[in-house]
Amino acid sequence: MTLNDASLFTALRAAFPADLDQIAITVWDQEGQPAYRWRDLERGSAMLANLFDDLGLQPGERIALQVEKSVEALMVWLACLRSGLVLVPLNPAYQAGELTHFLSDAEPRMLICAPEAFGRHSSLAFQAGVDWVFTLGQERQGTLLERAAFHSDQHAALPRQANDAAAILYTSGTTGRSKGALLSHGNLLSNARTLLSVWGWQRSDVLVHALPIFHVHGLFVACHCALLGGSAMRWFQRFDPLAVCTALPGATVFMGVPTLYTRLLGCPAFGSETLGTMRLFISGSAPLQAETFDAFRARTGLTILERYGMSETGMLTSNPLLGARRRGSVGPALPGVSVRIDAPDASGVGGVEVQGPNVFGGYWRRPELNTSEFSADGFFRTGDMGRLAADGHLELVGRAKDLIITGGLNVYPAEVELQLNALPGVQESAVIGLPHPDLGEAVTAVVVGAAAESALLTALRAQLAGFKCPKRILFAPELPRNAMGKVQKNLLRQQHQGLYV
Repeated sequence: MTLNDASLFTALRAAFPADLDQIAITVWDQEGQPAYRWRDLERGSAMLANLFDDLGLQPGERIALQVEKSVEALMVWLACLRSGLVLVPLNPAYQAGELTHFLSDAEPRMLICAPEAFGRHSSLAFQAGVDWVFTLGQERQGTLLERAAFHSDQHAALPRQANDAAAILYTSGTTGRSKGALLSHGNLLSNARTLLSVWGWQRSDVLVHALPIFHVHGLFVACHCALLGGSAMRWFQRFDPLAVCTALPGATVFMGVPTLYTRLLGCPAFGSETLGTMRLFISGSAPLQAETFDAFRARTGLTILERYGMSETGMLTSNPLLGARRRGSVGPALPGVSVRIDAPDASGVGGVEVQGPNVFGGYWRRPELNTSEFSADGFFRTGDMGRLAADGHLELVGRAKDLIITGGLNVYPAEVELQLNALPGVQESAVIGLPHPDLGEAVTAVVVGAAAESALLTALRAQLAGFKCPKRILFAPELPRNAMGKVQKNLLRQQHQGLYV
């Protein structure tokens, strides 16, 4: 470690326990519950980093990762940090058209995909100028590990500066074009250190990790807390409420999106008798419904801690570890983070703007957004609407850009409408989010035209990730518009708000 090394990996590695043979991760839902020791994370990430180095990848170049959740996929992230490379994690549900955009925009040198996707993905990748395509499966199979096995398990991590890029996270675009948020080592490390402090993290904590690892919540918030805390994880490759209930005894922390909490509450095995060691349940990535908040407390005697963040910023606010956690509030700003309300109305509601060491520097190759999405004094305009209480607690009331959050995943209506309007029989469409008891919000389309709902859904599923596809397509003779001709989606939401509840 050099004196001025701000590498995220260096900080994570320094937090590993002295005894590297302690268990770091147990894959709870895989046959035999394979266990990974801290030494395995060290050696595995070193071998991958040496492979990347030997292939000639240079610091700052990108690796795109579109695979199912596995500990080896986490090792890819650690290896990128070791070698100064920039990871582009992608949802495995993305389809060919979406992947083509990410590859052409990020210009990665390497794509790592699932073995079963190699045929179609390699063709797209090579057309986009990607140099290497490797495969990685959930059962520790694939060409990536086969090649890495020939490399040394010793690797000296490259020193990094705080503003050096670490990851590009693609967020849905309001105009149908996804944009990449460029996060630095300093952004991620500062946020992880802050969360460890405000959530009272201890080395003895055991995290039940049931989130995917292609976005901020699962890869950065959850994994970084455990790794920087030197604490163990009970790892689920897929969320299953009954299986998660078996992992809670002996664990201390669980992080989930609201959908996971509604599914846990629907599981008869989930109750206070299994939660004797649990100290903290954290919710984020989507608004937590009041009914879920209350039902959880009544069922368990524990109160969910809700926090607020986004891809571009990491975590921004959090309800307190000690003291009352407010229903409907995401808490005050984290230490070092500034939150303000732009142009508040009479009720105090306005645009939420933020600033801090965790806030990204800008969008990848989108200079026009780096001008429009930041204020003159450097605050990032989140696009969320909210109000601040007198004591600094933030209450979110909506999203300025009609963002839909379904099951913790972001969907922008314009992207779905772009595909829907191109289909035969569709004259125009409006995509909205409606209250859903499980997903929080369900993507729903209102279409003007002559077409069959089943045919439209089938066509959309071939073009978009499943979570972006509407749960229902409704038909109307016309869409409501205001005097300026803009579709009044608020009226559509009011009209159909009881569709799923």
